[in-house]
Amino acid sequence: MKLKFLGTGTSQGVPVIGCTCEVCLSQNPKDNRFRASVMVTTDENKKILIDCGPDFRQQMLINNENHIDIALLTHEHNDHVIGLDDMRPLIFKSGKNMPLYCSERVGNEVKGRFPYAFADERYPGAPAFDLHTIDNKPFEVLGLEITPVEVLHYKITVFGYKFKNVAYITDAGFISETEKEKLQNLDVLVLNCIRKFDPHPAHFVLPDVIKLFEELKPKKLFLTHISHHFGLHEVEDKLLPQGMHLAYDGLEIEF
Repeated sequence: MKLKFLGTGTSQGVPVIGCTCEVCLSQNPKDNRFRASVMVTTDENKKILIDCGPDFRQQMLINNENHIDIALLTHEHNDHVIGLDDMRPLIFKSGKNMPLYCSERVGNEVKGRFPYAFADERYPGAPAFDLHTIDNKPFEVLGLEITPVEVLHYKITVFGYKFKNVAYITDAGFISETEKEKLQNLDVLVLNCIRKFDPHPAHFVLPDVIKLFEELKPKKLFLTHISHHFGLHEVEDKLLPQGMHLAYDGLEIEF
């Protein structure tokens, strides 16, 4: 199986509009970050998208991706769902509704933002989704067991997802002891890290991530959901503890 980072940035993306910091002006492609999303490809070449933000169309084109079998949504914030309308070409090509897996709360938000996708009489050019409500217990789809990992993003619950011995978690500021049990001794853990130092009310910062790395002991840990405040990729990646890395758009991991 493979996990490809389609986007590793925060809700504003990097570069940030109007910003002239060294990260936003960097010519290194690893400092350009679309909104956070990944594509998981199974051994049978089934495609699982996690989150569908405003950069979805460009992400698919740049990575030469041309189909999705299912989408998993972590939560309802716009940088994770507002690209769903751009799934239309894939839906039209397949002739089938796109399956979306998410919590009941997130599903209700999707219905509220894209009511035309769920209308009894849909406009011919509208997208069409099949909502599958999940809760915090493993489920099977495409012949693969997927384990949700419930984390807190300020005051709302967000689902991370675990496949085999790899877990992807974005937009987290707290993980309970119960949920940490799912994350022990992974081959790969992907974890959000918005910046290096100043505490954030809804996201982990670097000291939080280092503490979790030491506690959970994954073989490798990749940081995602990275803001322009973190610093230049080529500088900061070398300063991380051994086994920790900054993810970047286009990075692919086999597991």
